[in-house]
Amino acid sequence: MKLTDLIEVIQSNGYKVTEQRKAILQVLDSNQKTLLSVENLFYKAQEICQKTNMSTVYRNLEILETLNLIYKIVTDNGVTLYKLICFDEHHHHIICKGCGKTEAIEFCPLNIFIKISKDKNYILTDHKLELYGYCCDCQSSKEE
Repeated sequence: MKLTDLIEVIQSNGYKVTEQRKAILQVLDSNQKTLLSVENLFYKAQEICQKTNMSTVYRNLEILETLNLIYKIVTDNGVTLYKLICFDEHHHHIICKGCGKTEAIEFCPLNIFIKISKDKNYILTDHKLELYGYCCDCQSSKEE
């Protein structure tokens, strides 16, 4: 989804596109392959629009989450990270625990999960699969 598409979705849901909101969207758009912490998002958005403050970032993340435009994960150490949702074919991600870089995995074992859930007398309504590791850059920095 392009920045213009994001802005259109925001506007069609009755939200104004302020300078701060546009800066946040620009940061998310230009970092589509990286999970960003609120702090990173804030600093990068502030470089684009100095009027951006932390509460504005939090409010906008809440709106974007309500509109199903962002992907949110909480790491093992409790840090919440965000990125724009991919609107391509259904897929999952492998996420670098060092830098937050994400790569799409074009594989989904949903049929296996459906069978397991049926065997356990559950009706599967949703699923989320994330793989974690270290990208080659973070592996190199760990060796130094």
